[in-house]
Amino acid sequence: MAAPKGIKAVEWLARRTKTQRGGNDRQPDTFDRSAPDALALWRDGYLESLASRNYAEGTLEGRGDALKVFLAWAAERDLTRASQITRPILESYQRWLWRCTKANGQRLGWSTQRNRLSVLKDFFRWLTRQNVILHNPASELELPRMEKRLPQEVLSLAQIEKLLAVPNVTDPLGIRDRAMLELFYSCGIRRTELCRLELADLNTERKTIHVRLGKGKKDRMVPVGERAIVWLEHYLQAVRPRLSLDTRTQALFLTGYGGAFNPDVVSRMVAAWIKQVTGRVASCHLLRHTCATHMLENGADIRFIQQLLGHEKLDTTAIYTEVSIKQLQEVHARCHPSAKLESKPEIAYDKHCANDIGPNR
Repeated sequence: MAAPKGIKAVEWLARRTKTQRGGNDRQPDTFDRSAPDALALWRDGYLESLASRNYAEGTLEGRGDALKVFLAWAAERDLTRASQITRPILESYQRWLWRCTKANGQRLGWSTQRNRLSVLKDFFRWLTRQNVILHNPASELELPRMEKRLPQEVLSLAQIEKLLAVPNVTDPLGIRDRAMLELFYSCGIRRTELCRLELADLNTERKTIHVRLGKGKKDRMVPVGERAIVWLEHYLQAVRPRLSLDTRTQALFLTGYGGAFNPDVVSRMVAAWIKQVTGRVASCHLLRHTCATHMLENGADIRFIQQLLGHEKLDTTAIYTEVSIKQLQEVHARCHPSAKLESKPEIAYDKHCANDIGPNR
């Protein structure tokens, strides 16, 4: 029997057990922790140390995953103790990372390799300070050089309008989806920040949202455009009360389960909509880039964009000055001698010569 769809599915989904819904619980690993200097044992201690110093949950998860990859690689080679790890072994792991391929057959990006090796360097530095090992085998490990890559080309205004029109606003869930897209484009917030928004964080009268515990556990106040406010109010009045199964749930955007969104689910939804409009493979972050670039091209000061996006360093925001080609085109058109065409040149072309043009010419 097919499951009910749309708003009628809410109560049916709520009756399903956690197993039926599909959970995100992590499976326990099988690493050896019997030795006093077992890598897995001290990995647990390292992550606990980071948590006690108020590191973000995402940081803990990312570093834990990076170490888990290394521990699995080491376990295949019967390397389970910290004292067994040497610099040549870490260099061998570095070469393995370079050769490693993902499910789609592509190699790991340089930033991914660098990140995993940086976690190892910090982990072994911490082990040395804890006197688990006498010297740090990762101290002289050379990290891959960083590439200066630009973000994806942002969406045009026409593409943004097409994207915002994708959700079916005659359906209650479509109204919710339209409100989410409007907020992404209006504020340039991250997917995790959107998923963490609560009802109290939105002030429709002042047209602001309070982003709590953003990247780096930093709060900030962000303005919301009038069009986004209209769709948010429509969602709050007509849709959210029908999705809410528990009044104690304060999440702004609710799923069919009646709870807050998982960031990965939001990513899949937005990626599908963007592909439908543009044919490109992209994510929620493209809307963040688009928001910043469109504001820059319309005269916004880069420091205000920095505040909007919640960047700690201006260098991070400055990348949008490189992405935005509009201002450079204006300067080029104004200053370059050949930018303007006074009159169309007459180009003599003999069509009979076309047969003489081949791959060897």
